[in-house]
Amino acid sequence: MKHYIGLAFAALAVSAPAAHAVEYTQVQSDKSNIGFAYQQMGVKMDGKFRKFSSQLRFDPAKPATAAASFDVDLLSVDLGSGEAEQEVAGKPWFNSKAFPTARFVSSGVRPLGGNRYEVAGKLSIKGKTQDIVVPATFVEQGKTGVFNGSFTLRRGDYAIGEGSWSKFDIVANDVTVTFRITAAAN
Repeated sequence: MKHYIGLAFAALAVSAPAAHAVEYTQVQSDKSNIGFAYQQMGVKMDGKFRKFSSQLRFDPAKPATAAASFDVDLLSVDLGSGEAEQEVAGKPWFNSKAFPTARFVSSGVRPLGGNRYEVAGKLSIKGKTQDIVVPATFVEQGKTGVFNGSFTLRRGDYAIGEGSWSKFDIVANDVTVTFRITAAAN
């Protein structure tokens, strides 16, 4: 009898780490958001994107194996004004007819300690691609995990705002992108 109890405990001990291995792969778009903030004539303005698609694979026990890609529908921009949204979809800004999506593809994740990470990758907007590093946090909440972060991009690097808008006196060059991504474990 003692032998069987010992084998049962040994089996539990061996399988316990596997039971705790959780991989988050199912992005819950209804609980996630991607927003941005910028300065226009010295006044802070906010916007968000209503639609994006993604692929995600993240195991907190093995962050180096993580992978993510996000495609943001630029026509889904929400600036709180239909007129402003039409303007930003035009050729000088997003040129959404020629470039309907912005895309981020990760190339590596580096743990910084605690629940903080740096996610390296490539961000493509309007046919221009830049290497970026995005700081993010991750918190497990039951069967879901939540990623929060923000980074600053320079709109001039992506030709967002061409012609008379290429100067930064009316609309600032720096745009802060914020995100909250909720993902369920598979």
